[in-house]
Amino acid sequence: MSYYSRLNKSFEGALRLPLNNCTKYILISDCHRGMGTSNDNFLKNQNLYFAALQHYYKSGYTYIELGDGDELWENRKMKQIIEAHSDVFRLLSCFYGQGRLHMLYGNHDMIKKDSRSAVKNCSTYPCCCGNNPYLENQPLFPDIKFHSGIILENTSVPDAKDIYLTHGHQADLFNSILWRLSRFLVRYFWKPLERYGVLDPTSAAKNYTRKEKTEKKLHRWAEQENHILITGHTHRPTLSASDPFYYNSGSCVHPYCITCLEIEHLHISLVKWTLAARPDMSLYVSRELLSGPVPLYPV
Repeated sequence: MSYYSRLNKSFEGALRLPLNNCTKYILISDCHRGMGTSNDNFLKNQNLYFAALQHYYKSGYTYIELGDGDELWENRKMKQIIEAHSDVFRLLSCFYGQGRLHMLYGNHDMIKKDSRSAVKNCSTYPCCCGNNPYLENQPLFPDIKFHSGIILENTSVPDAKDIYLTHGHQADLFNSILWRLSRFLVRYFWKPLERYGVLDPTSAAKNYTRKEKTEKKLHRWAEQENHILITGHTHRPTLSASDPFYYNSGSCVHPYCITCLEIEHLHISLVKWTLAARPDMSLYVSRELLSGPVPLYPV
């Protein structure tokens, strides 16, 4: 099956969510939440992520995770990841409880494709939202479904293009068809070498050539299908007013920041959350606008 066919298949029977002047979405990808060890690339940015998540929860955004939320190539058990980042999962469960949480799976958490496995893994941690004791024994995400693709369906602009969301690994042979082989190599070969600074050459996020090839394929699909396509996977944040076809949310494992895409009032913005210093040298979490707001449907 070609990458083009794999992308098409990702949106067969996809979940459709409304997109209009009143809807607010935050798109985050590639958190790679781990077990809190030295190999947990999410660990260094967990406070930035949690601060951003609190902002979007209080501001009424719907959270959409574009895949690779949890690092299930290097790690085997979801329960240990949830325990290591319990505060994050508590807040995510609050989004879920209000119907404001939607999850995609990527290559690094492909096992979530199996709905039985997903429910089992995400129901192992009792969660309490706020101070309500009656919620303490409720499962984390009961009956959750992880999607291969989500479509934001325009309901306000006549004949406007819908927005197609997926992880983006479908354009990469090693991370789609051969994902089990890639997982084996990462788990038993590249993971130990990572401690010595050796990067995985099969990773689109760490290999510049593979990144370029993958993004060209994703852009080609979007342009030929005449869709707006938003992915993660390559970890390279992308938003340009001159390109109406392909955007990328980046990742949560950049060296000193996390990046994400905000959709509000039919405009999209690329945002960076990072640590900054005030004049008095006190530190705070800063939201910085990198690009946009770009109108999704220019007049």
